[in-house]
Amino acid sequence: MDETITSSSSAIKSKPEIIREDANSRQQHFDSQPVWRSMLIFLIPLILSNGLQSVGQLVGSIVVGRWLGVAALAAISAFFPLFFLMVSFTIGIGAGSSILIGQAFGARNEERMKAIVGTTLTFTFLLGLVLALIGGIFTWDILRLIGTPANIIAVSVHYARILFWSLPVMFLYFAYTTFMRGTGDSKTPFYTLFVSTVLNLCLLPFLIFGWLGLPRFGIYGAAYASVFSTVITFILMLIYLGKVKHPLQFDASVRQHLRIDFGLLRLLLRLGIPSSISMILVSLSEIAVISFVNRFGSDATAAYGAVNQVASYVQMPAISLGMAVSIFASQSIGANRLGRLKDVIRAGILLNYVIGGCLIILVYLFSRDILSWFITSRNTLNIAHGLLMITLWSYLIFGHAQIITATMRASGTVLWPTVFGIVAIWGVEVPVAYLLSRYSGLGIRGIWIGYPAAFIVSLVLQYSYYQWSWKKKRITRLIQ
Repeated sequence: MDETITSSSSAIKSKPEIIREDANSRQQHFDSQPVWRSMLIFLIPLILSNGLQSVGQLVGSIVVGRWLGVAALAAISAFFPLFFLMVSFTIGIGAGSSILIGQAFGARNEERMKAIVGTTLTFTFLLGLVLALIGGIFTWDILRLIGTPANIIAVSVHYARILFWSLPVMFLYFAYTTFMRGTGDSKTPFYTLFVSTVLNLCLLPFLIFGWLGLPRFGIYGAAYASVFSTVITFILMLIYLGKVKHPLQFDASVRQHLRIDFGLLRLLLRLGIPSSISMILVSLSEIAVISFVNRFGSDATAAYGAVNQVASYVQMPAISLGMAVSIFASQSIGANRLGRLKDVIRAGILLNYVIGGCLIILVYLFSRDILSWFITSRNTLNIAHGLLMITLWSYLIFGHAQIITATMRASGTVLWPTVFGIVAIWGVEVPVAYLLSRYSGLGIRGIWIGYPAAFIVSLVLQYSYYQWSWKKKRITRLIQ
């Protein structure tokens, strides 16, 4: 809860009363102003969180690459696809839990909210433990299976094992920040991510080079910095939640629910697994696309990398808006205020075109200057600039589809939105990129046409299902 309890009478209130008051306060605040304004207030910390995470990863890569060399950066990069594959399942479960938390919070149902938190924490911890054991024991075999080069595999294995053993705590941290967003609190996750990023970057040189008498870990210092910063931040976050009497503070009432409610778990998996599968298939599609790009030489590959860096920031508002719309829609459904769903969708679409449009216009105006941050070769810069001009505008379409999809997911409709997303990627993006780059005479430009083509098809499919099927369904709470 964001307000300090001052009176002696409120100081002795029970936890359920505090949660109900917090939910009532947030709902009154939500009702007292336009939805777009409430969403914007929620959205700003969310966008900053995503941006900070990207900046932290970028700075970390620069530090390792420049201080320890290309081989060290390659050893770390070799583990990233595998790490993302494992984390993606937890992110999917987190997305499912945020929907249930949002509905329970909107319904002022504190018992169900605690049960969701307890089941999700227990399951993600056990999942992290299993993956830590499997990954820690079979690290060498797994990295060799994905083709890690022989000259860096030994270093990659050692680096990977450090992160594998930290998975249980990392998963708990990811889950808790997701819970808080489900209650409409996007500020606390941003603060914790800021602390984690600063700690990580500060610890890097001390652990890599052994400053102030600390052990000199070399490249492995980057892994230890990540682990220590996450653990310290998680502990500080739990202390902070207790101090401010947050609805999700880790107190006795939450600890007694640290068990698996298998009914809730089935619901979490039903909501989360499609999202996880979608993330995995998106990653695999990028592997397919980079294989097409590599045919055009190293300049094209470098241009692809630079364009992806820029695109990752351009699509950030759209991704953040999808999360915001999902949470606002979940809370509206939980509060049985279904009439607010139209306002939520309208606000999301408006903010997508305003925020995304302004950002895209800025990138168009300064595209060469921005690309020059990553590229020094004039030929590579020209290729990247041409590719950026083709794709940039289409991220507004991507954002529009994200908002429609997020609204349907908030009600528990996850299968068909996932199917349509997969069709757009593997039925449109990858085939169009392949065919146009090989047989149309467009060359590498044909690859980039696949992105707007996929975004348009995705929006058409999602909106058609939303308009002709989802809107005719009877929407009810997933939790009672």
